[in-house]
Amino acid sequence: MAIKWVKEEISTTGAPQNTGPYSQGILVGNLIYTSGEGPLDPVTGEIVEGTIEEQTRLVFRNLEAILNAAGASLHDVVKVTAHLEDINDFERFNSVYKELFPGPVRPVRTTVGSQLTVRVEVDVVAVIPEG
Repeated sequence: MAIKWVKEEISTTGAPQNTGPYSQGILVGNLIYTSGEGPLDPVTGEIVEGTIEEQTRLVFRNLEAILNAAGASLHDVVKVTAHLEDINDFERFNSVYKELFPGPVRPVRTTVGSQLTVRVEVDVVAVIPEG
């Protein structure tokens, strides 16, 4: 017997509104999948210029707003996919990442260099905590 999953859209004004035909996040069972979030101001939708560190912090604030709308937080993230415009920014991105995910068990992660119009874009998968 096949298990039937219901997809529920996650939407919040705490993160930038969609710039295309996709959802900010989707809840399936107890898993949250977010769209790729860039360093956009949640109110204006404009790119916030800055260092890779500043843009990374903003990206994760936007992701956390989506997670919060579904009852989760960065602590509940199990998978991170990060795209860097310049792979030479990896160590600087990584220093912020270590602050945001101090451990002892950090999410699994893939980080790649990509052609972007921003310095960093990230999407995550998280598990809604029980109880």
